[in-house]
Amino acid sequence: MKNIIIVFLSMVVLSSCSSDFTDLAPISNRNEADFYNTENDFVSAINSSYAGLQNNGVYGRGYWTMFEMRGDNTDQGPDATGLARVYAEINAFTEDPLNEQITAVWTDSYSVIANCNVILDRIDGIQMNADVKNRIIGEALFLRSLMYYHLAIAYGNIPLQLTPFSVGDELTQVDANTVLTQISSDLALAESNLAVSYSVGDKGRATKGAAATLLAKVLLTLNKNSEAEVVLRRIKTSYGYELVSDYANLWGQANENNKESIFEVEFMSGGIGQGSSFTNDFSPSAFLQTGQGFGRNRPTDALVAAYAPGDLRLDPSLGTSYINASGDTVLAKYIKKFWSDPPTENDADNNFVVFRYADVLLMLAEAIGESTEAYDLINEVRTRAGLADIDASSPGTFTEKLLNERQVELAFENHRWPDLKRFGVAAQKVHEAEPFIAEAAVRNLFYIPQREMDINTGFVQNTN
Repeated sequence: MKNIIIVFLSMVVLSSCSSDFTDLAPISNRNEADFYNTENDFVSAINSSYAGLQNNGVYGRGYWTMFEMRGDNTDQGPDATGLARVYAEINAFTEDPLNEQITAVWTDSYSVIANCNVILDRIDGIQMNADVKNRIIGEALFLRSLMYYHLAIAYGNIPLQLTPFSVGDELTQVDANTVLTQISSDLALAESNLAVSYSVGDKGRATKGAAATLLAKVLLTLNKNSEAEVVLRRIKTSYGYELVSDYANLWGQANENNKESIFEVEFMSGGIGQGSSFTNDFSPSAFLQTGQGFGRNRPTDALVAAYAPGDLRLDPSLGTSYINASGDTVLAKYIKKFWSDPPTENDADNNFVVFRYADVLLMLAEAIGESTEAYDLINEVRTRAGLADIDASSPGTFTEKLLNERQVELAFENHRWPDLKRFGVAAQKVHEAEPFIAEAAVRNLFYIPQREMDINTGFVQNTN
């Protein structure tokens, strides 16, 4: 979808603002009365929702902060000053409701939701090609559900807004299960509306596989494993995904949107405001030719130790040392999955892989439960990694073995914090990886931003 992203640069961004709750009302560069009248208007509108995924509070930076660094895979490292303070607080569970990053995640996620709400509210009355209309409805439902999934996991009790927000509307919180139940229904409709695949010009749009993968993840979170199994088997048998033969060939610009990829957030370098900051954020200082490396989201010793000897996933995923400009070896742990050589700082071409087929295989093993078939699915992933098969006689419980496999296969892909919560081991694993964080200090939920609490006086903080 690299060629589609160029269109984002000239796009308008939807409807009018609310002075009271701007996060649920889309931003306007154009009077809405002059928009939402043609098929092209709605194509532009849904493209702007995809563009919103690049924002700082979503996949640009916020989601890896709250769904990787929060767990045991990564930490902020020793820098806790200046701009690094907000990350160090999130890593250590010492953030408060004024933390800028948790506010950005809330605001930018709800901005995408608001855009999707307007599309879904207006599109029925517009004459356009039926296939395009159905696709746009499916895309809007998928993108809105993707945001709500992350918000529910992060904050718990949140507003579930399904229509455009107007000044004077009252917002009420609902529990996370209510949100997840709603989006499971939305994702089923999205899956039915979307295509299995698209032509090259539309690469990167949500597909049936993307909607189904998120639906399965939601159902597992709701402890509806048998329903998740049905969805996951459909993905496996009907949507044409395969594991890439070499794990290293999952990463980098040349490997984007490959046969294992189910959904990616598209980024594009070139000084056009579409580049990613992953390379600069994750690389050690003085490691890059262009710009500064901040060494954020640094792999923990616990993660490095989780890789078995000979695991072919280790080297493509992370580094433990590098050669500096003076030719000296510097010991430093850093993420390699998103490494590139951006032309300017924070302008890398790396996409963010949201869902891929290996996750589907491991989720199916989870949904089935311990059995020969479940171990076969895990071993399909392990075989690519160059590892021997495991079975019921291998050390550890089935849950422990599955969670470990998910950790090393999906490291740095924003699955770890939801996994730790779903498996009920967040406090234990965080403390083991970072002993300075007491188990009692590990909270399941983030604070709702103070700004939202001040505006909506009926809101209740819940960080249990």
